[in-house]
Amino acid sequence: MKALLDTSLLVAALVEAHPRHEQAFPWLLRIRDSEVTAAIAAHSIAETYSVLSSLPVSPRITPSAAWALIEHSVLPFVETVDARAREVQETIRNLSRQGITGGVVFDALIAAAGLKVHADCIVTFNIEDFRRVVREGEIDIREP
Repeated sequence: MKALLDTSLLVAALVEAHPRHEQAFPWLLRIRDSEVTAAIAAHSIAETYSVLSSLPVSPRITPSAAWALIEHSVLPFVETVDARAREVQETIRNLSRQGITGGVVFDALIAAAGLKVHADCIVTFNIEDFRRVVREGEIDIREP
């Protein structure tokens, strides 16, 4: 199985104090043990860093610690999927035709990355947002 990991899963998996850590962390273990092949959208690197480095936890996660978590606990084990300008434009064009606006646009770009690498599923805690931007039958959307 090939899974595309959403930022919501990554953050929960990397932060032990996160309320959904116990649900998310096994996914990182399965990926490290090669039970599951995984990918992330390049955008998710920036988004995960942004969330980790600004989370209201004590002690705070410093910018360097946030990067170290991503660099050592995620990137060696996943394929990073870049979006070309044409692919971003096409995704936004499709959203505009559907009247979809706001932050869900970033979920659409993440979903496009999953489709690009033929992922079997997107693993996320934001199921409803992804259902707004993924056509039924295109890719499975599941919670950890």
